[in-house]
Amino acid sequence: MRNTYQTPVLDEPDLTTGELELEERHSLRRVAGLSTELTDVTEVEYRQLRLERVVLVGVWTEGSVDDAENSLTELAALAETAGSQVLEGLIQRRKQPDAATFIGRGKVDELRDVVLDTGADTVICDGELSPSQLRNLEQQTKVKVVDRTALILDIFAQHAKSREGKAQVELAQLQYLLPRLRGWGETLSRQSGGSGRGGGAGGGVGLRGPGETKLETDRRRINQRISRLRREIKAMRTVRETKRSRRAASGVPAVAIAGYTNAGKSSLLNRLTQAGVLVENALFATLDPTTRRASAEDGRVYTLSDTVGFVRHLPHQIVEAFRSTLEEVADADLVVHVVDGAHPDPEGQVSAVREVLGEVGADRLPELLVVNKVDAADEETKLRLKRTWPDAVFVSARSGTGLAELQAAIADRLPRPAVDLTVLIPYDRGDLVARVHRSGQVIQSRHLDDGTELHVRVNEQLAAELAGFSR
Repeated sequence: MRNTYQTPVLDEPDLTTGELELEERHSLRRVAGLSTELTDVTEVEYRQLRLERVVLVGVWTEGSVDDAENSLTELAALAETAGSQVLEGLIQRRKQPDAATFIGRGKVDELRDVVLDTGADTVICDGELSPSQLRNLEQQTKVKVVDRTALILDIFAQHAKSREGKAQVELAQLQYLLPRLRGWGETLSRQSGGSGRGGGAGGGVGLRGPGETKLETDRRRINQRISRLRREIKAMRTVRETKRSRRAASGVPAVAIAGYTNAGKSSLLNRLTQAGVLVENALFATLDPTTRRASAEDGRVYTLSDTVGFVRHLPHQIVEAFRSTLEEVADADLVVHVVDGAHPDPEGQVSAVREVLGEVGADRLPELLVVNKVDAADEETKLRLKRTWPDAVFVSARSGTGLAELQAAIADRLPRPAVDLTVLIPYDRGDLVARVHRSGQVIQSRHLDDGTELHVRVNEQLAAELAGFSR
């Protein structure tokens, strides 16, 4: 069993003095504590049959060493979620990733030694690699190389359950794959077809051959599949927009729960609405949005929607493919932004989520920040976060701490109906009374001989329908 070792923490370089130390910049730095290798030999034998054994590699270009290690720790969690066994984590300090091999060319040999020493069969890089970087690293390390984007897409593919979710993931994967099809490999022909006889049709010297190459065939098929998936998603998007417009017409306020992956969004939804949504301690456990009804203490009804979690550097293919789903957030009246209070870098999580919200136009909406998992956070962290976000609500979905305060905060931020009126509704119009309770705010109610007298606040559309019953 091979154990990782921890190198001494390097002093933070003074970035104002000029160049970073070359030795530090070009060294591969091991990140301790990432290994998920098992100590029970019987379990190891079983897991090695089905799990890939991976080495993680990151390039630290900016920020502190803690930022770099947090990013690689998150990559390790992503790898575990995808079903891999993490053996080692390495970081190289560089101004920017190497254009040919991601890490410095001289360090690729060291990476190869680590791969041989650990028995790894896959290298996962903490970034999105170009086709040439992937190809060069695979050729030199002699194992499969995967980047962060491909890893996230793989997790999405495993967790997608609905027809729409599966179509969105497949579209994102194909858009990622298309530019990375191996070009002009040993098994592919450069020739483009035509007769082998001199003077025949087909393009002349160097262009006669077997016809369309496998690469060209693959590209054509992928482009056809992408077009078909886009049409299917567009049709499903129309259905989703119809449902949203119905909810908007009903006057029921919409609240979207957004946040970093594994921050506890589904747990909060279950606590607030008894929705019964799958809760799993894994990244991207929820891909398909779930919408449930909830009610404030004053009787106002609103909807709560769980959404797909975000992550740092969320692949743009995912944002584009899931745009119709993410627009559930953009069309909400309030965004409940859930943060993992026990995470090493909750501030970084908030920044990453707000960046994605901005991409789908949801950054203009009212936001209620909710710090979850406070039962797992230490006192120092809680005090720091309370100073950073004085208006945030601190809760624990697991223990129930702070849930009453959260419900009150949501109710306080919900849009209130604009029209205040008193009506007397006959007893044979119970449908109108139900609509008032569902989409308005009932301030006072009493039963009289000739009907139900209500003092209500409702939207303008419902107020027009109630005008004939006003007092």
